[in-house]
Amino acid sequence: MSTEESILNAVAIASNPGQERGLQNEAIEFLNKVRAGATETWPIALKLFVGDDSVSRAKQSVHVRLFALQVLDELLDNRQEELVNAGRAQETYVTLQSTLGAYITEEYVSGSAEAHAPFIRNKFSHTLALLFLCTYPDQWPTFFTSISPLLHASVGSPSPTLNPHVTTFFLRLLLEISGEIHDQTIKSARSFVASRHARDTGIRDAIRAKDAVGVNAEVLRILEETITMLEAIRAGGAPVSESLGQTQLIELVELATRAFASYVPWIDINLTVTPATINLLFKLLSDPAVPIRMATSAALLRIIQKGLKEPSDKLQLFRVLSLGQVLEMLEQKTRITGSKDDTDDDEVSYRESLGKLTSGLGLELIKLCDEQSGPPPAVLAGAEELLQQLLPIMLRFLADDYDDISSSVFPMLSQMFVVYKRAKKNSPQTHLTAPKRNFLMQTLEILLQKMRWNPDDDPDELDDDDRVAFETLRSDLRLFLDSISAIDEELVTSAIKTLAMNTLTRADDSVGWADAELSVYLVYLYGEFQKGDRSKGRAAFVTPPEEIAKDKRKTANWESYPLTPHGEMLEALMQSRISAYPHNAVAIQYFETVGRYGDFFKVRKQYVGGVLTTLIDARGIHHPKESVRRRVFYIFHKFIKDCKLEIPVEHVTTIIDSMRDILVVRAELPEPESSEQDLLNEALGSAGFFDSQLYLFESVGTLVSLLGKEPEKQAAVLESVTNPLLSSLQQSIQTPITSQQDILPILQAHHVIRALGSVARGFPEASQSTAGTIPAWILVLKQVAEAILVSLEHMNQQRAIRDASRFAFARIIASTGSNITQYIPMLMNHLIRQSQPVELVDFLSFLSFTIHKLQNEVFTVLDELISPLSTHIFELLARPVEGTDDRLQHNDTKKAYLDFVTHIMNDRMHAVFVSERNKEQLPSLVQSIASIAEDLSDPSSSRLALTFLAKSTVAFAQAPDAPGASAPLVQLDAVPGYQTFIYERLVPLAFGIPASPSFNIKDGQSLSAIMEIGVLLKQIYQARGQEAVKYLAEVYLPSTNWPPNLAAEFVTKLAELDSKQFRKYFADFVRSSSAS
Repeated sequence: MSTEESILNAVAIASNPGQERGLQNEAIEFLNKVRAGATETWPIALKLFVGDDSVSRAKQSVHVRLFALQVLDELLDNRQEELVNAGRAQETYVTLQSTLGAYITEEYVSGSAEAHAPFIRNKFSHTLALLFLCTYPDQWPTFFTSISPLLHASVGSPSPTLNPHVTTFFLRLLLEISGEIHDQTIKSARSFVASRHARDTGIRDAIRAKDAVGVNAEVLRILEETITMLEAIRAGGAPVSESLGQTQLIELVELATRAFASYVPWIDINLTVTPATINLLFKLLSDPAVPIRMATSAALLRIIQKGLKEPSDKLQLFRVLSLGQVLEMLEQKTRITGSKDDTDDDEVSYRESLGKLTSGLGLELIKLCDEQSGPPPAVLAGAEELLQQLLPIMLRFLADDYDDISSSVFPMLSQMFVVYKRAKKNSPQTHLTAPKRNFLMQTLEILLQKMRWNPDDDPDELDDDDRVAFETLRSDLRLFLDSISAIDEELVTSAIKTLAMNTLTRADDSVGWADAELSVYLVYLYGEFQKGDRSKGRAAFVTPPEEIAKDKRKTANWESYPLTPHGEMLEALMQSRISAYPHNAVAIQYFETVGRYGDFFKVRKQYVGGVLTTLIDARGIHHPKESVRRRVFYIFHKFIKDCKLEIPVEHVTTIIDSMRDILVVRAELPEPESSEQDLLNEALGSAGFFDSQLYLFESVGTLVSLLGKEPEKQAAVLESVTNPLLSSLQQSIQTPITSQQDILPILQAHHVIRALGSVARGFPEASQSTAGTIPAWILVLKQVAEAILVSLEHMNQQRAIRDASRFAFARIIASTGSNITQYIPMLMNHLIRQSQPVELVDFLSFLSFTIHKLQNEVFTVLDELISPLSTHIFELLARPVEGTDDRLQHNDTKKAYLDFVTHIMNDRMHAVFVSERNKEQLPSLVQSIASIAEDLSDPSSSRLALTFLAKSTVAFAQAPDAPGASAPLVQLDAVPGYQTFIYERLVPLAFGIPASPSFNIKDGQSLSAIMEIGVLLKQIYQARGQEAVKYLAEVYLPSTNWPPNLAAEFVTKLAELDSKQFRKYFADFVRSSSAS
């Protein structure tokens, strides 16, 4: 089979979605090889694309022809150097030039211009542009002049009318060429190549010198001809031909305008900006066809953005264009007054393009007004005058109801604020002139109104994209408010307060939902503009007569102090009827606000009850809409947590009773999409209603904790919450599981265990609990712990239950402390018996947490666990790593283990390493950790290993007379011979890492490692004292050829500097050594 036949077969297979996947992959691989070998396969590709004639081309598969163009593109774009090196470049280009030239004549001048496959036209124009880049100006200097005669050539035409096919092709070709040699968006998407950059510069220079005048004249001639024909048709005349009707002419005018705009930035402005072109563009700016108007707006934007050497020339350009006057007229003319349903989207797009043109002009004027660049006074004054004329136009676009139109002037507005902020920095007392302040006030009023929802929209009915778009807009507008606040804070806070208070004080049926929501949102937003102490704690909401000392803040009578402006806004919010407003968006924003500013309720406690009422009724956690309920669950939890001391104790049971109907756990499985789907993992992997419900269980725990003065009642209320959950848990573990499909009981047990853990989390940390007699609520949680252990024993083979048990016990341990110690051995046994390697990271994290909380209470458990666990982990780490996922799991396990053993050191539990049971394994353990420290392919693990080793030197090798000796424990935990390990292993390691060829001090992680090595060396000195100094100075450093004076300086610094100073010294030392 020939290569041509093979290509045809491969394209047919690759483009057929019904083909077998393996065969398709083979076909794609073959085609990739054909494309990569373009220097050899291009003649076949050329033949497949061009064919014998138009008939054969029409019969050929479009997939084959498109692939053929891809091969030619590869040749022309990426294989030029190969062609040149092979000495075949000129011959190849000549063949392509003649063959494709003949194809253009036959298909575009005389034919239908690929009417059966119009998308090929666009692809071919790109291919020909690439050939142009390879051959112009040296091999094909007549490129443009050879195309020009074809613009009016056609078979059988009685008059020299434009050939629409050739004209369209020519204009697209110009767009492609401009894109390749100048368009910064295209260039930034590629890697920088010096030769390509030089080629593009050379081509631009050559066009400017040889062909710019002719090309520009041809484009303008096309514009004039097509406009004349279009106007004639609009006046009632007949088209000159079937292919030049009104639709085709509009497309040609738009395309010619875009082509003109594409080369404006890089050819002489005297060609593109003339009285004739200005008149033509302004005429097109009012054309009935929106595409033409938009293309013209883009062309004018290119003109005003064109770089000119002299600021005075730029200012003169703006004066000649007089765009400010034109834009003012067009802004008024294009205002959209009808409803959105009746408005043409194209008209909105055109007005948006005018906004972009306004913004672009404004940005250029701002550059001319930049005093830092030192413009001549006349230029500065002239640009300032034009800018002031433009500002009102910009504000009208900003105020437009359509957000896309409004955001079109954001760049200009943003830069205005940059200029204003710079002026404030340079002249803080005089920067805010009356015109500036007036502009800021107008802008601020518009920004605040733009933050308002469209009253005709319903956020609940909008799709996610529309809702996210509005929230993004609000975020952008808030950043503008930040900018104005940086210029004049009082202006922003005053405007926000006034608008919000005006609505809140009349929050009745006459207020629309969008205004109501905005007023609450502004209360929410106000706090972001408070600076310093006014933004923190209670001081954000009240003004004490004098500063309150930190130790007296708890006893101060905060409720007697007058409210700050933000406090007044929140009080107005509490006193209004806004919380009862019958709209979800208003309710949600109300809850977001009270949830954010919990400290307000510590200075005005009388409003706590009202907020709780709204939170627990049908407006809040009992709202009929699930999405609202789920969000309010979190806000309720936050409010309870922040304001728990302000909640009257007598209301606790009432609140809990009102919640009982939503404290029922009901596990739900997702709908299966296939028989192979793992529904349990699917249910556990996606956040659902239950995940939000956990906030309620934690809130219940917090509320129950407030009943501490009534211990019996406290325990009874807690049991009333936990007993239904325990019954559900018992039912789940008693439900027979006979197949893999019986997963609902597992999911239910998982949920219930997590719910019980969340209840425990609501109680205070164990250190805050009452010492002495065990509180009754702890006995209840011990029953919970026992039930979880029973469940774990019955369902130990289920990872979901092991995960849930770790989750719950972590929270129970945190709240009950050592009262739960008796259950830890059984828990660890159950957790580790069935654990899979992927669970080790979570297990080690849980173990570290348990050790930190219980310390010596779990010494025996840790003593039994540490050696087999370490052996198991190092066996896992020794296995070959295959694939990215395996590598990530390997590294995560390594880090988790290093974190774990370091936690043991930090919690002064290191005696476990040298107990009778474990001391034999210590040498291999520290050797393994030292090997991790040396592995620079995983710098974060290396750093953690160095941290452990540094701590081990003091823990296991502390000499009684060394600087770090401080306690009798030193003798108890000292390991005979550990100092030998230090000198023979750790010291060479410390100096070997920075000397490694793969070590790069400029890398941030490597610098962190150097800091840890500095700590290690300092800890060695702390542990061994002068012995370490003597060893380094007299043995190790001389053996590595250190000059005596440098070695003496180093050990002196090691002994004299503290740890922080020595780390810096060592880092600087390594940096200077690397440089030399």
